[in-house]
Amino acid sequence: MSAVAAITPSQLSLKDLPWQIRWDKDRCTLCGQCAAVCPMQTLELGTFRKRIVKVPAGLKSKPENEHTVYYGIRQRTAPHQACIGCATCTMVCPNDAIMPMHSDEKDKLRMHVNLGGQPRTRGGRRNDNNSVLDQIKFIRISMLTDPALDSGRHEFDLRTLIGRIQSPADGLATFKEQGWAPAVREIYPLMIGSMSFGALSPNMWEGLQMGVAYLNEELNMPVRMCTGEGGCPPRLLRSRFLKYVILQIASGYFGWDEIIHAIPHMKEDPCAIEIKYGQGAKPGDGGLLMWHKVNKLIAAIRGVPPGVSLPSPPTHQTQYSIEESVAKMIQSMSMAWGFRVPVYPKISATTTTNAVLNNLCRNPYAAGLAVDGEDGGTGAAYNVSMNHMGSPIASNIRDAYLTLCKIGKQNEVPLIAGGGIGKNGNLAANAAALIMLGASAVQIGKYAMQAAAGCVGSESDRCNVCNIGVCPKGITSQDPRVYRRLDPEKVAERLVDLYVSFDTELKKIVAPLGRSTSLPIGMSDALGIADKDAADRLAIKYVV
Repeated sequence: MSAVAAITPSQLSLKDLPWQIRWDKDRCTLCGQCAAVCPMQTLELGTFRKRIVKVPAGLKSKPENEHTVYYGIRQRTAPHQACIGCATCTMVCPNDAIMPMHSDEKDKLRMHVNLGGQPRTRGGRRNDNNSVLDQIKFIRISMLTDPALDSGRHEFDLRTLIGRIQSPADGLATFKEQGWAPAVREIYPLMIGSMSFGALSPNMWEGLQMGVAYLNEELNMPVRMCTGEGGCPPRLLRSRFLKYVILQIASGYFGWDEIIHAIPHMKEDPCAIEIKYGQGAKPGDGGLLMWHKVNKLIAAIRGVPPGVSLPSPPTHQTQYSIEESVAKMIQSMSMAWGFRVPVYPKISATTTTNAVLNNLCRNPYAAGLAVDGEDGGTGAAYNVSMNHMGSPIASNIRDAYLTLCKIGKQNEVPLIAGGGIGKNGNLAANAAALIMLGASAVQIGKYAMQAAAGCVGSESDRCNVCNIGVCPKGITSQDPRVYRRLDPEKVAERLVDLYVSFDTELKKIVAPLGRSTSLPIGMSDALGIADKDAADRLAIKYVV
């Protein structure tokens, strides 16, 4: 690069920023596209004065100064306008004249903090690349002992069940006593986790729904997507595509007036009802959709005035125990759909997971349990919650499964794992490891945004402004000038590609295990890890 954005005396803190703009003056044609698309308004057009000292040939004349004026790009240094490294400017520049560069030096915003500036809030990342799931190996390979399968030519049935799967004796007794049997659905083991209509832009949400519909109807893959706590558009509630959707009810009850009113007009039942009590990024805390995301459409669906922040309480205000939840919420939701729809709670991964699970197992209305680990992201979590609260999903889901084994319910109550799956790109391997640790299904959020819509957020604190509505890709923004950059059909195409690739890789993992007609749920003898403490904690083999 031949030039760097100039630093004036009033911008002495530019070098204190994690991301700095490198600008090539000779290549730049001053088209202004980079400044126009910058989501943080980091770039501005500036006028620069350059001094050149002319040294005369002899000693009699004094050196002279010659000044030239040129126009270029200046980087703003206010904390709320600091560069986030999204590289949107690089993408639109026709001459490759601009690029954000990251400094590996930590704590680069210390000067701003000392001056009273407020560093930007991250959008749901713990900035931690470590993952025990990436260290797990698959060590039980069938060769001469059991027949290994050809993943390319053998037929596989990689499906799982959501709902209360009762034993024949218990099911017959329940039906005779109460006249109903718990609802059960067959789904694909990789679910799209709860991301609300409001947290995601309309184009992103529509693209995901289109992709899910294509996977179900054209590829016969029963993929399901959870709505999050914001409700969903009325036309979806009254369409045949509702059967591919899991409706979530959270402590804010946003969008549920519309859902309840639509029940008599629904052509199809939803796949399931998820009652959210907690999530991995902020255990024990409620949600928050900031005011700048609450446009007229979002406000109408949620039944609130536009332009106001929408906080959710930490708990459902009428339920303070799992017994109350089963008696009031789970049973009432089951009754609302005539006991045709599975209803299950979602909680944060903590030491209380087993206590919740033990109580759920006593009641046939509970259709399973979703557990969200500490790496689960969101656009509305405090840094202290993301960095210091919660439990890793691997050990938590393992404890839950072993608890089910002790009480003889491991084949009856499905566990859904979420939080940090595929955070380093190893989606199929992470999912298979969790399934073998005891999960019946896994759910993803960030990975779907990265694969289907080109999200540039990373664990190294790149971009991650999901919470303030300026997403450069238009994934989490409600500004039509931004989310129109996102083509819903392209999102759907890339989502289909993601699932086809995942399906291929999952078959590559389970085929050497000799499994083709069922998922290897709880097949922990196939797992090994080179960490002795982790092996003891997860009750898997120690290999080194």
